[in-house]
Amino acid sequence: MQERRSVLVTGGAGFIGSNVVDHALAAGHHVTVFDDLSRPHVDHNIDWLRERHGDAFDMLVASLTDADACERAVQDVDVIYHLAGQTAVTRSVADPRRDFEVNALGTLNVLEAGRLTGRRPIVLYSSTNKVYGAMEGVATVELATRHAYRDLPNGVDESQPLDFHSPYGCSKGAGDQYVRDYARIYDLPTVVFRQSCIYGPRQMGVEDQGWLAWFVIALATDQPITIYGDGKQVRDVLYIDDLLKLYDAAVERIDVAAGQIYNVGGGPKNAISIWWELKPLAEEVLGRRLADPCFDESRPGDQAVFIADIGKARRELGWEPSVAPQDGIRRLTEWITANRDRLSAV
Repeated sequence: MQERRSVLVTGGAGFIGSNVVDHALAAGHHVTVFDDLSRPHVDHNIDWLRERHGDAFDMLVASLTDADACERAVQDVDVIYHLAGQTAVTRSVADPRRDFEVNALGTLNVLEAGRLTGRRPIVLYSSTNKVYGAMEGVATVELATRHAYRDLPNGVDESQPLDFHSPYGCSKGAGDQYVRDYARIYDLPTVVFRQSCIYGPRQMGVEDQGWLAWFVIALATDQPITIYGDGKQVRDVLYIDDLLKLYDAAVERIDVAAGQIYNVGGGPKNAISIWWELKPLAEEVLGRRLADPCFDESRPGDQAVFIADIGKARRELGWEPSVAPQDGIRRLTEWITANRDRLSAV
């Protein structure tokens, strides 16, 4: 039987966060949600959690930039899922100071709060593949429906040099390195997950964040789509349930995972191009042909290809993605269809 733990989920009202909260509550853990509810419509996720679990979790409405609030939140906590943050590259460019305060300073506040308890809570940090920048030095080739790595058949591993590109990359990368260093300097059991494209139910994607959910929402609700680039950009998509299994594996094997960094995504088997390979999958699920979107210039720092080499997580944590894109996109579409009116308003 799994040990009952006291869990804190920063960003617990968001897409990944609300799924983590639901999963932890179902496993019998005591959960506190820490979220400032600043993102529009995330209150729907809290309502959903209340419908499923009633008053089984605590809610703390506060900002990561409030160090005192972070210290209050982590008292007596065994595991911190640090998922909160500013998530959009475009918004980081428009307001780099706010992006820094939330992502870099906010992460430091969480780490310091954990350190000061003296309890050595486990800290899992949701980082991003954007810490690798545009990877302009990595050779790619153009194929009929996608770009592909020329020399990396298994994808990008953790030895890829960091190259922060955009304020978002800088702020998330700063947090990434602080999390890693708190394991080395303060012996805090921290784990960094450099995540690729995570998708699934409860993801209210918009144009500048959560591209796969946004595309499926737009297609299901007849909204226009703009592709920035040629549509052959490739991402390795990972269904939310598989991410939750990885988080579980890291906590259960924290003796191995502490201080480690893992590239996280669907790997080569779950890689698709953002339009020319997504389109037939979406057409099959929706049961109709789709018109082509508008195309515009690529955005700064956008990677032509990102596929994570997930070999380290496989070897050390015994983890492997199990949900294929066809099945995951079908599940996402079913959730979007069931919530069409709400998502149209969003």
